[in-house]
Amino acid sequence: MDDDGIIRLFWDRDERAIEVTAEKYGRYCGSIAGNILKSPEDREECLSDTYMRAWGSMPKDWPRALSAYLGRITRNLAFNRYKEARAQKRGGGEVSLVLEELSECVSGTVEGECDRRELARAVNSFVQGLPEGKRRVFVRRYWYADPVKDIARDNNMRPDAVSKTLERIREKLREYLTERGFEL
Repeated sequence: MDDDGIIRLFWDRDERAIEVTAEKYGRYCGSIAGNILKSPEDREECLSDTYMRAWGSMPKDWPRALSAYLGRITRNLAFNRYKEARAQKRGGGEVSLVLEELSECVSGTVEGECDRRELARAVNSFVQGLPEGKRRVFVRRYWYADPVKDIARDNNMRPDAVSKTLERIREKLREYLTERGFEL
C-alpha cells in the first residue's frame, strides 16, 4: 500500500493502519530504535509506541514523507527511553558517544522552544549544504546513531577516516553555528 493509503487508514481510524505501517516501515523504524536502544524488549516497546503516537497524531499532521515522520517519532521516543534508562543507571554505548560528540557543537545552553527551532533550522541548513557523501556519514552517525565501523563498512572507508570526517564536520558545524549567533 502506498503512503497516502496508509495515512488514509489512520485518518479513517482503521486499525489496519498499524498493521500495514508495521509491515512497511517496521524494519526501518526498528533499525532506528535498535541503534539507540540495545534491548530487544525496549526496541519493540518503542515500535509499539511509535505506531500509537502516529495513531494519535496523524489527524493533525498529513506528513509529506511518512517514512521520515515515523522515523522522527521513533528516534524521539528511543532517545527519551534511553535518557530515562540512563538516569536510572549509568552506562556506555553508542548513543552516549554520539551525544558526547555532538555536545561539542550543540550544548544544552540553547534554551527555549524558539531557540531550539532556530537551532534545528540552522543545523538542517548546514547538513543540506554538505556534499552527499559527508551528509550520508553525518546523518548515519547523528540521526541513526550508527556505529562508526558500520558507517565505514557501508561507505568503503576506514573507521579512522570516518572518525576524522566526522570530527571535521563537527568543527565546521560549530563554526557555522557560531557565525549565526549561537552561543556554544
